[in-house]
Amino acid sequence: MLINAAVAFIHLLIPCAVTTLEKRENLINKMGTLLFGVDLLIQQPGRLKELRAAFVTNNAATTHTGKSSRLALLENGFRITKLFSPEHGLLALGEDGAGQPDTTDPLTRLPVISLYGDHLQPAADELADTDVVLFDIPDAGCRFYTYLWTLTHVMEACAAAGKTLIVLDRPNPISGDLDKAEGPMLDEGHCSSFIGRWNIPVRHSCTMGELANYFATTRVRNLQLEVISIKNWNRAQTAGEAGWLFIPTSPAITDTETALLYPGMGLLEGINVNEGRGTPTPFKLFGAPWIQAEEMAAAFRDLLLPGINGTACQYSPGSGIYAGEKCGGLKWTVTDSSAFRPVHTGLCLLQLVKKMYPGKITERRYPTVANPPGEGHLDRLTGVPDSFKKIESGELIKAGRETRNWKQTIRPFLLY
Repeated sequence: MLINAAVAFIHLLIPCAVTTLEKRENLINKMGTLLFGVDLLIQQPGRLKELRAAFVTNNAATTHTGKSSRLALLENGFRITKLFSPEHGLLALGEDGAGQPDTTDPLTRLPVISLYGDHLQPAADELADTDVVLFDIPDAGCRFYTYLWTLTHVMEACAAAGKTLIVLDRPNPISGDLDKAEGPMLDEGHCSSFIGRWNIPVRHSCTMGELANYFATTRVRNLQLEVISIKNWNRAQTAGEAGWLFIPTSPAITDTETALLYPGMGLLEGINVNEGRGTPTPFKLFGAPWIQAEEMAAAFRDLLLPGINGTACQYSPGSGIYAGEKCGGLKWTVTDSSAFRPVHTGLCLLQLVKKMYPGKITERRYPTVANPPGEGHLDRLTGVPDSFKKIESGELIKAGRETRNWKQTIRPFLLY
């Protein structure tokens, strides 16, 4: 009944298929119902309700029952006056990298100001008539996923305007286990961009609230920050293992397995292969017209990488690179989410493709609103300068193992 209600409400709800309903119920009985930051804010009688609030959000942000966060807050008496939306727009349906216009929310009729159009940060006049800014956008747990960097721009704008920022926290869908954090770390001097502004690992294993705490101390001074924490979250678990409902955070991140694959398979955007965009299962397969599928499958098996299986496949993407062309490649299945290391797997795959097809593989331009020429995209993804030159030698794989004591660095800012 809960799932059906949520589907009818926002048309985007996808139940997690990794665990059975029985396992999910056992987990809930053991730990208690998982509550997001928005749920706990609603439970605080009278809190903030007299203040004019701007709300940075999108359709993927819901209460634990699947109701839109913005609608739930309005129904509970919060005085939201305007909305800000990130990449992919308020509906979380916009094409990757495509600019999003200002609009009106069809659900609440509130004005929506895009933070992925002609500006990435709220302007001073856009905050002038507000008392507080709320932020509630689910992350994907990956450095080059842009919602995190929208958060940092909002932090800077709030600090400059003297506005309190309240982050409504959410679980990291690919787990908060810091032993699973993976580099490379970001070289800010050469690779800082909107898909990685500051020096953190590709797979950071933190929540948005924890990273906000960290950045408020190390990067954005004089910010009045509050984080409304999650309740009953086991940070060692992925969304799939825990069984909580996962709503697509963007058109290409449609389920928990895709979210787990993304920190590695997203790196393929930096070379001239199709990463599954233009198919129903982006990041769950990859290919190119010049890849021999069976040959690639055998070579990938020989790498003996844990937690993932790649099987030979043929497909024709409907859009994106090689649209309409027959591509050979691999289809991915995560067999053990605990053992799987997505970034290491992605870096090993880059090396394998380059070794097998040295005359075919090239860097790829990837134009976006934040990087119109699309140049240097692989470096921006990895955080490592001259990445393409470092693939075949193994330097990039070595960099991926380097997290520069991230666990110790972030520990004082952890909430769970």
